[in-house]
Amino acid sequence: MTSTLHRWAGCLMMLTAFAFAGTANAQLSAQGGGACTDCGVVKSIRLVEKKGGSSGVGAVAGGVLGGVVGHQFGSGRGNTAMTIAGAAGGAYAGNEVEKNKNKKYWSVSVKMDNGTTRSYSYSNKPQFRQGDRVKALDGRLALVAQ
Repeated sequence: MTSTLHRWAGCLMMLTAFAFAGTANAQLSAQGGGACTDCGVVKSIRLVEKKGGSSGVGAVAGGVLGGVVGHQFGSGRGNTAMTIAGAAGGAYAGNEVEKNKNKKYWSVSVKMDNGTTRSYSYSNKPQFRQGDRVKALDGRLALVAQ
């Protein structure tokens, strides 16, 4: 009976040792004991203003609107001339409005732990600052607790 008790005690001690070893490994991984392949440090955050381009949508919309308004004036050949002039003026104005629409976004540059640099864009100012440690998750950045 004593040998059976010793065997059970030995098995219990081995199971306890394995359990503690698993817990210790999990804690090391959570504390950064393993290498983080998607981690880095924020190097810069800047607001970027990009001047709008011309896709033609503004010109078409402006031309249609200008033609409709121009058609309301004159009669006979004067009406046709006013429609053409309204369409031309509207197309020019619509194109200029479209080109002058600026796009603003925040650009974040991150120096990754593997030495590469990645850039991320945000429509609103991000919550982290230069020097913060971050991790890339699904195309976005998250602060890493230090």
